[in-house]
Amino acid sequence: MSRVPNDEAVQLTNDDATECKQSAVQLGYWQDPYLFYFARSAERKPPEINRGYFARKRGIELLVEKFLKLTNCQCQIVNMGAGFDTLYWRLQDAGKAVTKLIDLDFPNVTARKCHFIKRHKPLMDKLNLGDGKSFTGVTDLHAGNYHIVGVDLRQRSEFISALQQCEIDFSLPTLFLAECVLVYIESAFVDEDLKWISSNFESVAFINYEQINMNDRFGEVMKQNLRLRQCSLSGVAACQNLDSQRKRFTDNNWDGSQAWDMVEVYESIPAIERQRIEKIEFLDEQELLLQLFQHYCICVGWKGAKLSQVNFDG
Repeated sequence: MSRVPNDEAVQLTNDDATECKQSAVQLGYWQDPYLFYFARSAERKPPEINRGYFARKRGIELLVEKFLKLTNCQCQIVNMGAGFDTLYWRLQDAGKAVTKLIDLDFPNVTARKCHFIKRHKPLMDKLNLGDGKSFTGVTDLHAGNYHIVGVDLRQRSEFISALQQCEIDFSLPTLFLAECVLVYIESAFVDEDLKWISSNFESVAFINYEQINMNDRFGEVMKQNLRLRQCSLSGVAACQNLDSQRKRFTDNNWDGSQAWDMVEVYESIPAIERQRIEKIEFLDEQELLLQLFQHYCICVGWKGAKLSQVNFDG
């Protein structure tokens, strides 16, 4: 697939997400001492955005924690379209360092991430540089169990090559993460990637955070807003509903899948945590938050019976 003019617009969604997360962190929704090294500004976002990002971050985190517990951290994580995500540093601090963590994104994004890491000692200090490997050019990093690789995820050859560069172990339990990434890739290409992953990894799970119900009135407004920003939603066909999100896995040789809208995800977060964050800000737009929650979901696909436990049950 050729590169298209909207690449820069899609890359800028990373900056938006980083700023939204930083807004929530500054208000105390969760702690992340590393995020501000990457955040461009600290503009306060509306309460429904802060709470929405809390639900997104905590929901994914709960699933990642289940995966780590099932594998005793003897595993790999591949973060597709990782942007400025700080998962590597947070896992290091929590004593949950994994065998390998790979961040993949556009080269322009990974170059900026590498630049910020080199600029800030607290980020550099957490890297495992003992084996002598470090930055490769301006876009890539190979430091012990942490890798950053610049790649166009729409090009499967680049995607596979990036994993090979990082010496991925196909026999080790592996978790793929994607947050609002697949929607920008043509569904046929995503299907081929999912088939390749399920065919090559012995034990694998995939956590996907993405839009749903994009054909109703609220969804049409969301699509129009993204189009105005010149973001082409090439993969929106898979965002019809929870069933379409589940089917993209089961139709591509995965053992099973489950999906929850963000109303269900939010209710799965321990009550004590929800009660705490609901006291941070008064939420005037309850209906808007509900609509947002009804138009995003988390879907998990798995291969290997053990990883079917990566869910919100129990």
